[in-house]
Amino acid sequence: MSSEARVGQIGIGGQNPIRIQSMATVDTNDTEGCVAQAKRIIDAGGELVRFTTQGTREAENMKNISARLKADGYPQPLVADVHFTAHTADVAAQYCEKVRINPGNYVDPGRTFKHLEYTDEEYAAELQKIERQLVPFINICKEHHTAVRIGVNHGSLSDRIMSRYGDTPEGIVESCMEFLRIFKREQFNDVVISIKASNTVVMVTTVRLLVQTMDREDMHYPLHLGVTEAGEGEDGRIKSAVGIGALLTEGIGDTIRVSLSEEPECEIPVARKLVDMIPECSCLREEAEASIKDDTITLALDAPDWETLQLKAAMAVGGLLIDRKATKLKIVTSSTSLTSPTTDNSLTSLADAILQAARIKFTKTEYISCPGCGRTLYNLQDTIAKIKAATKEFVGLKIGIMGCIVNGPGEMADADYGYVGAGRGKISLYKAKECVEKNIPEEEAVAKLLELIRKDRIS
Repeated sequence: MSSEARVGQIGIGGQNPIRIQSMATVDTNDTEGCVAQAKRIIDAGGELVRFTTQGTREAENMKNISARLKADGYPQPLVADVHFTAHTADVAAQYCEKVRINPGNYVDPGRTFKHLEYTDEEYAAELQKIERQLVPFINICKEHHTAVRIGVNHGSLSDRIMSRYGDTPEGIVESCMEFLRIFKREQFNDVVISIKASNTVVMVTTVRLLVQTMDREDMHYPLHLGVTEAGEGEDGRIKSAVGIGALLTEGIGDTIRVSLSEEPECEIPVARKLVDMIPECSCLREEAEASIKDDTITLALDAPDWETLQLKAAMAVGGLLIDRKATKLKIVTSSTSLTSPTTDNSLTSLADAILQAARIKFTKTEYISCPGCGRTLYNLQDTIAKIKAATKEFVGLKIGIMGCIVNGPGEMADADYGYVGAGRGKISLYKAKECVEKNIPEEEAVAKLLELIRKDRIS
């Protein structure tokens, strides 16, 4: 069992319930917009609200956002999300109940995907540089009783880590452990860990490895679960249920976020369903494993509505498919209370969607899209709709749609093409990790993406 971390007035881990959270998508300098969106998240059942703080100005404004929310009777903890500028974390720690830092870019420079050679002495010197930067931040957090989330993303590993460990679960875990060891030496325990990836297999495999690694080093910090850039609609829900659900049914996870490219308050009911379904889906997982025959899982289940059926099915079999206990899935239901009619075709489509989310069988275009945040400088939801309409014919193609550069280029490694926000009204296009066109006007970018895909497919 994990130890407890105190985040403001709530506890995460230990004997506490699994906490549900989301992240604001408005500009953190917009106090009114942030307060309004935070209230919608909390009113929907969110227990923590995260805001991007890309600079000290945004970090300073967290003081105003927090004061307004508390004055209006919303005492829930606020989390500052920091990338690239370590000093911003020092500022945010004075005003927020928790600060998220990303080991991939907290001290290490922005990644260039270049292979770097280090002697053991040089590598040790890099770790000492991290410690020199991190210890003053830890002291600020101690002074202000601020918790910390060490948030590692598959898409933003540093060149240093990638050069020594490669693009592997071992590298992701080591990126986290470098920081955790410093927190442990400094006897700072209000720490929550997250390891996220858009690839459910990578996410689940890496979190399991992290748990084993922490156990070996006598660490038991609470874990935050999420599939990053899961997308929206049915696909985003199923992918999240496969990845998050696989771990929840194994007893792993203390707080979760379902990252959907929708309004953030829409994430909360989905997350709540996943948490509430843990006992039932754990039993269903055992029954489904017992049903395996001829490489096929047969899953029989009932649900009051179609979304619940989708989530329950994906959560029940996610871990089995990720572990390749089987590579085929058949879903049957006797539910007569579903609000939308269930046909054999719809159940087959659901099974195919779950298999795709588990990276087994691709039957449609795959979209890796972020939920957006205050760094996003274009209309993410409208753009996703346009890209989907333009590219749905390309079965099996993986397209990343990212609001900014934090994870964008890194997550392109798991995508064939990428559409990444480069600035206000400007878009850059990628093939895998390589940027092939920079700063395209937003109104031209979808057509340029389609042109790029079609040109490659012809050649």
